[in-house]
Amino acid sequence: MVNLPLNLVKNLYYKEKLSTIEIAKRLRVTPWIVIRYMKKLDLPRRTLKETNQIVFARKPKSFDIKQNLSQKEEKLKTAGIMLYWAEGSKMNSEKRILTVDFTNSNPLMVKLFLKFLRRICRVDEKRLRVLLYCYNDQNIEYLKKFWHKITNINLKQFTKPYIRKDFLPEKSGKMKYGLVHIRYCDKKLLIQIGDWIKQYLKENSIRVGAGVDKRSSL
Repeated sequence: MVNLPLNLVKNLYYKEKLSTIEIAKRLRVTPWIVIRYMKKLDLPRRTLKETNQIVFARKPKSFDIKQNLSQKEEKLKTAGIMLYWAEGSKMNSEKRILTVDFTNSNPLMVKLFLKFLRRICRVDEKRLRVLLYCYNDQNIEYLKKFWHKITNINLKQFTKPYIRKDFLPEKSGKMKYGLVHIRYCDKKLLIQIGDWIKQYLKENSIRVGAGVDKRSSL
């Protein structure tokens, strides 16, 4: 068996969180030599879950949170996270909810949330997506153009609309412009918004058992 510097291997694997392949490259040996060496010395290997967590942590963000906010921007940030707390999908690994997804039919709320994403979170504009939800008696092309004007998001970034065919006459006019999902696929941003909500609740002494519905907590 090739003798490797034990302390260096431990430091690279456990502290720097390098993979066996990365350690092998650093030591100029093959990955199998590193694996056999660790196995021979009974050095515990990471679980698949731990490995995935490290890979996720290394993944670069697609957004750039603005620092040193002005008073006006602080208000916008608060408005954005409260809107998401009320109308956004919360992270749920079991249900594969790993995307920022804000749903609303009010144009002003949608514009405000997008302002929050663009000015505070500074998201990548090209990663924004819009899903239109409407009934089959509505003019789909008109609605798409309407929301394009409201969101200023390229029509090419509108996904296939969800059209309900079980339209009931008594619901006529209930959703004049349909309903839209504003989506941004980055789990790290979803986690960040969730952390902001928790921080806001903690700073304002709002907790479960003190007038907050447990079902609405993150």
